[in-house]
Amino acid sequence: MILAGDIGGTHTRLALFERNLTNQVEKKYISRDFASLEIIVKEFLGTQTVSCACFGIAGPVREGRCQATNLPWIVDALNLSHKLGIPRVSLINDLEANAYGLRVIKREELFVLQPGQEGQKGNAALIAAGTGLGEAGLYWDGKDHRPFACEGGHADFAPRDEKEFELFLYLKKKYKHVSYERVVSGPGIQEIYQFLLDTKRGHANPIVQEEMKTKKPPLVISEYGRLGKDPTCSEAVDWFLSIYGSEAGNVALKFLSLGGLYIGGGIAPHLVDKMKNGSFLSSFSDKGRFKPLLESIPIRVILNDEAALLGAAFFASRMDG
Repeated sequence: MILAGDIGGTHTRLALFERNLTNQVEKKYISRDFASLEIIVKEFLGTQTVSCACFGIAGPVREGRCQATNLPWIVDALNLSHKLGIPRVSLINDLEANAYGLRVIKREELFVLQPGQEGQKGNAALIAAGTGLGEAGLYWDGKDHRPFACEGGHADFAPRDEKEFELFLYLKKKYKHVSYERVVSGPGIQEIYQFLLDTKRGHANPIVQEEMKTKKPPLVISEYGRLGKDPTCSEAVDWFLSIYGSEAGNVALKFLSLGGLYIGGGIAPHLVDKMKNGSFLSSFSDKGRFKPLLESIPIRVILNDEAALLGAAFFASRMDG
């Protein structure tokens, strides 16, 4: 039996798989309710034994060890192996796990945002906004795409106009470093919304404010914005998607992802209609002389929210081989 995990800043998903990647049992935990991953895994496994495990985690993995970016956890593969009695434990970046998941998910679980030019050979790339912003590359070796991790979501946020420069200065007062993750993420949607209110560019809707008391603000803003039920929420979502598209274009250029750009994370599947018809695509290709190249790149949204979990299981299955 194989143990796979998708460790995010909000949720930790664990599942047991057969070697052929048949899912046997799965459970989701609120990450911050636990002091460590070890505690969650012990509760999940009970008396069940597994031959190997792979965990995709949001953060840089070095020598099998990771300080989670949006959690107060230090996760060490060797330590987990020893304390949990699992012979082989691997730790990989969560976006790397997402990239491996592309080998497992079905074609119908990909929404085509931009058809691009099919059949191009070359690297591919992955970007995913959720609790944070993850990015990964898929190197084309001539026969196959080989995933590798990066931490591009923490690169400097680059304002494109005066309004975005004001947003940058606004965030600079809050944080020592303004990365793309500060803007292109769930918390980033909330930052944009609050900026609009604080600079008098938008107005607070009492209904929205009241709903935010019982629900996560980014979810409320996204929903009201998606449905066009509040002007300030709509502006925040549209602006968020414009910046998301711009950074997706940056990623596509940096990896020269002629083999395709994939969009993961929990936000995109809920906003695909606005991404298809709004400013996401125009911002993606708005790169001057490289606009034709970017318009040739296929863009697909990953609809299966278990892609990272499946990717971790795929990685573990190779360890167990």
